[in-house]
Amino acid sequence: MATVRKWLTGLTAERTAVDDGKATLFGAISETTPLRTEELITEASVGVDNLAGVEQKTTTTVAMDFGRITLSSALVVYLFGAPGQDRFWFMWDDLSRGALGAVVLADTRRLENCFPSVDFFEHRGIPFAVGVNCFNGVCEEDPEEIRAALDLAPDIPLVLCDARDRESVKTVLLALLEHVMRGPAAEVSGDRQPV
Repeated sequence: MATVRKWLTGLTAERTAVDDGKATLFGAISETTPLRTEELITEASVGVDNLAGVEQKTTTTVAMDFGRITLSSALVVYLFGAPGQDRFWFMWDDLSRGALGAVVLADTRRLENCFPSVDFFEHRGIPFAVGVNCFNGVCEEDPEEIRAALDLAPDIPLVLCDARDRESVKTVLLALLEHVMRGPAAEVSGDRQPV
């Protein structure tokens, strides 16, 4: 049986991913109960975790999340979710080794927080897609404005999604898979333009 590693992540400018929806996304798409490492936010995180825009958040990921999707008897996709806080950056290189690609889960309330994730994958040549988490099923921003704000190349898939909805999450993962399968030659030719 072949296995594929797919990595899902989100970061803030301070590399503190808080409440962008990764753990929720894992719960929506994993065929198994996902391994989650959510813990209560305590006083120790004051000044460490950036809660701007998500002050009501009470938990945060303190290690990696893990999930699995079986596509066929011959192909299994393993999902790894990395926390973005500075203290967990050491995990990123290890988790990205052997990864097929990555999803940067964007929160439009704090869009600038995606820059470190985008830079990480671009500098390592890891294919990625951006999933824009539309909280409450609504995205008030224009996808092309989001693309411009993140300075994404035209070939990078940008997909509006609801991290709580399995079908919506599938569209993000399928966009990434198509992007990976196109490879560098197709990207240069510009055969398909994502949103």
